[in-house]
Amino acid sequence: MTLTLAPLDDFPLVNPGDDVGVLIHESLSNNELNLKDGDILILAQKIVSKAENRFVNLTTVKPSTRALAYADEIGKDPRLIELILSESNQILRTRKNLIIVEHNLGFVCANAGIDHSNVHGPWGDPEDWVLLLPKNPDESAASIRKFLEQRTQTRIGVLIIDSHGRAWRLGTAGTTIGLSGLPGLVDLRGKPDLFDYRLRVTMVAAADELAAAASLVMGQANESTPVILVRGFPYSLREARLEELIRPKELDLFR
Repeated sequence: MTLTLAPLDDFPLVNPGDDVGVLIHESLSNNELNLKDGDILILAQKIVSKAENRFVNLTTVKPSTRALAYADEIGKDPRLIELILSESNQILRTRKNLIIVEHNLGFVCANAGIDHSNVHGPWGDPEDWVLLLPKNPDESAASIRKFLEQRTQTRIGVLIIDSHGRAWRLGTAGTTIGLSGLPGLVDLRGKPDLFDYRLRVTMVAAADELAAAASLVMGQANESTPVILVRGFPYSLREARLEELIRPKELDLFR
């Protein structure tokens, strides 16, 4: 198996209202790349959030009594905490300058995925602007995929990723937050190993493995490569949604 990950170089800055599918189609042409059946496009969450105008200026946010209480406890801006609360189903853990939540989308992450890096708003103090995650990354991925499949007459997958910390390890890694046209999980239960032992519990988080690999190619600072073309994915494409990657609460021993 050969798996290749090719960044779309010189991808343009994305602004609210931009059509990400159109930008990707133009960038593929500029990079002299053509989509083939089975290809996967991996998108950094930021370009989707920016196109969907998920910008918020903190000066427009009025913190609630609950947000003010958390601000006293952990030392974060109460306006930011108000946004975190609005983007979350549940606060799971807190410590100084950090809130771990169950996001409205169902996964667990820090600060509801709200980010300030590489975010610049149209007015006011740049420090006051933050960016929320897309409202429905699965739908965003499906829309981009539909456009590109129609334009190129191919069958592809689209993955939207973000950088998340992990419960048992230090550092962030690329993680799936939305997908369309490729499996989140690949069930290998019942498959034989080298010695014909039948696997009993193995399920591969294929989408997250791709997300982590793509994150290495994208970089985390000023690389300006938010879209990666993947070729050689070793599993069959199929319809899927983010929910198949999220561990049910009744099976989560750490909540």
